[in-house]
Amino acid sequence: MAKKKYSTLSDPAFRSEQLASALEQQDVAAVAFALRNDKVIVPLLDGEGTPQVRVFKRDDADGYMLLLFSSAANYVAMLPKETNHRVLAYDAAGLKEFLGMNVGVIDAVWFDVAGPHPMQAAAEDILAALEL
Repeated sequence: MAKKKYSTLSDPAFRSEQLASALEQQDVAAVAFALRNDKVIVPLLDGEGTPQVRVFKRDDADGYMLLLFSSAANYVAMLPKETNHRVLAYDAAGLKEFLGMNVGVIDAVWFDVAGPHPMQAAAEDILAALEL
């Protein structure tokens, strides 16, 4: 499948220059292109065993948010007090598989939510972009 080893923050395998550039430009088409042709950094739950994607929930929300990043460093910047920032790099197939199984419970997908150039999309829109 579309996953790589766990991140080390200095490892370029855990950074997408293409996605970072698209987010900086706030270009929806370029973000979709980057997701189809490069990788995205996906946070994992801290724990042993099979890696599980970490999703987030607002206190008052019914659904969840999937937070995706252009780099492992941007994930660390969002949660600097945590000590174990586990991530995987997903390609289009891996992201499409995860969203396809969870689209009904994911209300929103955020990219680089803590900056420097955050963007938001609906899970259905990301799936549609991956199916082109």
